[in-house]
Amino acid sequence: MMHVGRSPEEIAANRARYEEHQKKGLEFAPKALPGPSPLPAPAIDDAAIIHRETVPGGWYWSTKVSRGEAIRIEQAEGNSTVALVAWSAADSSERINLVDTAKVQWTTALGKGRVIFSDMGRIMFSMIEDSSGAHDCLMGGSTAASNAAKYPGEKTRNTRDNLVLVAGKLGLTRRDIPGILNLFAPVRLAEAGGFGWQGKRSNSGDYVELRAEMDILVGFSNCPHPLDPDPTYQPKPVVITRYKAEAPAADDLCRSATAEAVRGFENNALMQA
Repeated sequence: MMHVGRSPEEIAANRARYEEHQKKGLEFAPKALPGPSPLPAPAIDDAAIIHRETVPGGWYWSTKVSRGEAIRIEQAEGNSTVALVAWSAADSSERINLVDTAKVQWTTALGKGRVIFSDMGRIMFSMIEDSSGAHDCLMGGSTAASNAAKYPGEKTRNTRDNLVLVAGKLGLTRRDIPGILNLFAPVRLAEAGGFGWQGKRSNSGDYVELRAEMDILVGFSNCPHPLDPDPTYQPKPVVITRYKAEAPAADDLCRSATAEAVRGFENNALMQA
């Protein structure tokens, strides 16, 4: 089959667009992000709620979230880590990419005002509220082997197997499972190297709200993080509320905090046009 290359005109146009983005990035002064969202979590207007689900400790759930909707994930009864994965509802080959999310925003510290990228450079979620600021986009989730070592002799559920079940119910396979965003997981790099658990950064009642910037399939697993020092397997229930979000303002922080976010939303607009 003959390979048709790009025309000189298309190459020139792409280069010009790249140079314009580069210029904007160099001139852009990132906005300061706010502090944590207030506790306790404010009530969501009943008229805006589409669905509310309580996910028991150790279990999983999945849902579709449409563009313009949001989800609140809330530690209703105590500390519990929630693993989140996501795919574009229009094309499941596009999925959440935590490496790019950290790389293009120059930080692994995700919180209110940050965005979460797909592997196609588009914005999947805007983090519109976050009382915690303690999330892990590097470590991954628990497995049968890690649980067996941590909780010897106990019958437990784990994140890897839960997400395989999530994928199967969505018509996907384990090969389709992307990297995991662990919410309410106070993992930080230690000064001497390696990862450490900073339990003081996690509060019972913490919540995160994510606004969908495209139609998304979202999977959740409610299992302890591999680094959670609690020797007892006792994940608490979490409440996930899907609701109709307010339309973002012209100066919406997530859309304007960084040059990288601005470009991501430009990519969204190109694909949605």
